[in-house]
Amino acid sequence: MIYTTLLNIAIFQGIVLGLVILRSSLFNSNSNKYLAYLLFTLSIKLLTHVFDIQKAFISYPLLRFIDNIEWVFLIPAFLFLFIINKVDNTEKHKLRNYLYFIPFAYSAVLNIINDLDYVAGIYTIPESGIAIISILGLLQLFLAVTFIPFLPIYSYFVIRHLKDSQEKKWIITLLTLVSLLLFAWLITALAGLLLNYDISSTMNALALCATFIIHWTAYIGIYKYKLAKNKDAIYNFLNNDSAISYPNLQIVQNNPPQEYKESITADNLYFQKLELLCKDQHIYTDSTLNREKVAEKLGISAGYVSQIVNTITGDNFAHYINQYRVEAVKEMISDPEYENYTLLTMGLESGFTSKTTFYNAFKKVTGQTPNEYKNSSK
Repeated sequence: MIYTTLLNIAIFQGIVLGLVILRSSLFNSNSNKYLAYLLFTLSIKLLTHVFDIQKAFISYPLLRFIDNIEWVFLIPAFLFLFIINKVDNTEKHKLRNYLYFIPFAYSAVLNIINDLDYVAGIYTIPESGIAIISILGLLQLFLAVTFIPFLPIYSYFVIRHLKDSQEKKWIITLLTLVSLLLFAWLITALAGLLLNYDISSTMNALALCATFIIHWTAYIGIYKYKLAKNKDAIYNFLNNDSAISYPNLQIVQNNPPQEYKESITADNLYFQKLELLCKDQHIYTDSTLNREKVAEKLGISAGYVSQIVNTITGDNFAHYINQYRVEAVKEMISDPEYENYTLLTMGLESGFTSKTTFYNAFKKVTGQTPNEYKNSSK
């Protein structure tokens, strides 16, 4: 009873946390949405485990359709996409995203075809068809023992390029926890399949580990990692979340609540939103961007935008935005895709309005002119 209660709490928390990440503009980003999908997948996997414990599949056989789908193929895919989007949020990776779901799609189609016979009884698969499905099942097994370990291992090489050390630390821990869970599940499943072991007790333990990962993600990923330290403020934002609605952001309130005005630190919720707009939405590429436009997007006054930026970064608003533009140019210089671009073109693409503004800002941020930086980086 206590065991299933713990699982049900984790299922509920995983679904709610996933919805909060997708629903709230404070958390929502191209990378975090995959974290939400990862939590949903873990919750579904735990739910099927609860169904098995409660013998729901006997009372409701059609639930076998959900249970027989190998949801575990989605876990390394969502985890990898979460990490790769944290490291590099450019469009070139998004075109290949669907490739990571091919093993899951293949497994799902194969199992559904099989279940339409054995579970639903809609048709009967002939003996020749059963032989083909058995062969295809071996391919599914091959995908399991190659795809499931490969993506987490490859993620360790990708995550090295993450610049934020604090962010890197907790993501590496998340990656390690999920990887260990996947490897343990894979070894257990193979032992049950090939050696005919009773793996029910081990699967119970792994399900408990999955609940821990969900709870840990909620605590460390959300509360500890500066994404939602102020619970009262989060409640306010979640109930007035239309303050930001990507990509067209609307004004909800002209002035932030007084209690949030008084606390201007790196944890300030409006500054966190501004960081998201710069890092994920790349608003700095708009050459006409100014304090008023940003204030409109955040639903606060232009003066408060300046106050936040000045207090937290020690720089004025223009320099804060130009730093993002300079970083974008530096990335273009080191990216072979832009080798045919002139330096001025890179500057204009990043949001600078003229050569003079671009060169002055670049020199101020890096201590070098764009030409000097390009030559030194070769």
